[in-house]
Amino acid sequence: MKTNVRAAILSVVAVGCLTNICQGQRQVANPRVQMQEALPEKGAMLIGVDYYPEHWPRDRWETDARLMKEAGFNVVRLAEFSWINMEPEEGRFEFGWLDEAVTLLGRHGIRVILGTPTAVMPAWVARKYPETLRQQPDATRIVWGGRKHNCFTSGAYRLLSERITRAMAEHFASSPHVIGWQTDNEFGGGECHCDTCLAEFQDWLRRKYGTLDGLNRAWGNHFWGLTFTTWGEITFPDNRTGEMWAMGNPSACLDFKRFTSWLRVRFQADQVRILRAICPDDFVTHNFMGLFSDLDYYDLAEDLDFVTWDNYPIWFDEPDIPYSASLAADVMRGLKSKNFMIMEQTAGPCGWGSFGRNPWPGEIRKIAYQQLAHGSDGQIWFRWRTCTVGREQYWHGLLGHDGRPLRRYDEAAQTAREFRKLEDRLRGTTVVSDVAILYDYDNLWSLGFQPGYEGNSLQAAILRYYNALSRVGVNADLVNRQADLAKYKLVLAPDLNVMPDETARKLVSYVEKGGVLLADCRTGIKDCNNLCHERTLPGLLSPALGIRIEEYSALGSNVRYAVKGEAGLDGSYNAIRYTDWVVPEGAETLARYSEQWHMKPFAAVTRNRLGKGQGWYVGTVIEQESFYDALIAQLLKGADIRPVVDPPNGVETSIRQGQGKKLLFVMNHTDQPATVNVPEGKVELLSGGRTDRTLRLDRFGVAVIALEQ
Repeated sequence: MKTNVRAAILSVVAVGCLTNICQGQRQVANPRVQMQEALPEKGAMLIGVDYYPEHWPRDRWETDARLMKEAGFNVVRLAEFSWINMEPEEGRFEFGWLDEAVTLLGRHGIRVILGTPTAVMPAWVARKYPETLRQQPDATRIVWGGRKHNCFTSGAYRLLSERITRAMAEHFASSPHVIGWQTDNEFGGGECHCDTCLAEFQDWLRRKYGTLDGLNRAWGNHFWGLTFTTWGEITFPDNRTGEMWAMGNPSACLDFKRFTSWLRVRFQADQVRILRAICPDDFVTHNFMGLFSDLDYYDLAEDLDFVTWDNYPIWFDEPDIPYSASLAADVMRGLKSKNFMIMEQTAGPCGWGSFGRNPWPGEIRKIAYQQLAHGSDGQIWFRWRTCTVGREQYWHGLLGHDGRPLRRYDEAAQTAREFRKLEDRLRGTTVVSDVAILYDYDNLWSLGFQPGYEGNSLQAAILRYYNALSRVGVNADLVNRQADLAKYKLVLAPDLNVMPDETARKLVSYVEKGGVLLADCRTGIKDCNNLCHERTLPGLLSPALGIRIEEYSALGSNVRYAVKGEAGLDGSYNAIRYTDWVVPEGAETLARYSEQWHMKPFAAVTRNRLGKGQGWYVGTVIEQESFYDALIAQLLKGADIRPVVDPPNGVETSIRQGQGKKLLFVMNHTDQPATVNVPEGKVELLSGGRTDRTLRLDRFGVAVIALEQ
């Protein structure tokens, strides 16, 4: 029998609400099934590596499986780039080599996640069906020889992809060793400009708008006389930036981004439908790319059981504080409001033509704990052994080219042992936050086309506040505009450039009912069609913020405006890049311009009271981190949020809780020892000892403290 592993895994890789999924069994008849007693227990945390047995001689496979088992690994991902190995010619499938690898791994207690191999088409596909290759803007087809070269509207490619997916699913449906599937690999790739894609784009717009008049109004096509009179006149917008004439209509560019994202979502849905029908007990996921912004990840995640993602925070710099990796983890957790897994984790120096620095001793372990602390319930390192051929010869694995288990292998094995030790404590826990940050792909895209001022982006704006929250030890959820905000005490909505009326009304209601809201410059500029609102800013948010913005200005790269703070924001700061000319209308001024005569009538930071709540507005970008630290302190105070720990510089904290358990993670991101004030008399789970008032962490050290048993 093959255990209903999908339900068991979901009970681990999820918030506690998923633990009630049925955990039945289904009967199978497969003479290849053996050694079930060697497999990990149902619901065990998945810890392992991405493995490519097809890259190595068969007489090495046994050694690899043994070393994986000795390291405490219980899962591998296989086959996501092996289409040609499984279908060497059209319609002829060969799974013998993969059967052998899967069965061998199973004998060592290692389960398998299979990747559908559609990220790299075989050469015979390109030769027989040249229309499957992506067409470039100059009307030439991309030359076959890499990955992500396909056109997502090609009927031939969609059918061939469905066929290999179905063949794999049918072949491995009854294997007790296969527990789940990864769709494709890191969806993305360039945009195709073939006639089929253009026709699909035109049809997509027709379904969305119904009439040409509706589309012309939504895109503002009366500008420059760009009105369409037939659907066939619609072309691909030029959404490049950086040249005066390069970018087309911003509204058309936004819809084109939505369309190309939808194509990938549809492509994945074709595979998910097959996998669900044939392998209903296996989980289905995809390896996302964190802060990658070309696709709407909320849409892509909808069909999946849970999200996995690929985390590579180390490149060239000396050790630093990788808050962006924590932000990416929180974005991933927010896609489905569930815990996630790491499908590819840093295992060594990364790079293709050239490579970055090697993780220092302790960093591989610390990176894994950072993700665990932010909601990861599984850990897979990329890759097992550094490849000796191909484009990724310098993308290093736990083992080097020589295949010897050395320092990086030992550190991963230590991490696996520790994760296993924490497994029961972690089960049913997730990050529970009082703070939400709005993270929205329409805004990522809109600001990508028109940032408004130099250097502006949604992610850069979010990081100013997110980093300050991290420095004070407060978790945040990253959520979309449709999220229920009632459970949050504090909502940050920076750079919310695209703001439909329903979003504005929702935020005003949130403040009226007692929430604390922060908005900042370039918020509320546009509607859902990327057209500027015909209102004095901040538009429908005015009741919550109590201000009026009649003018604004970008600042040159060498320009600084002096700002003086008060009422908890005390200090002298520099405004850079941009200023709103903010006129308070009921709001109190908490920071003002102190030197530039033309700015003295205007506020830099305001706070307004509406109903039971507060609406804050920051009308500029401040150069000093200390400003954002002071601002976050005041926001937390107003929202009655009290951090458990005040971490010193270089130390990050995060809390997971649920089912009567509350775990405090403390991570030293520096290569120097650190001392942290922590709750006294609690059990530190890695050492088994009890805490004093201070905790000493070695370089890259971590601690996990049980605040509640």
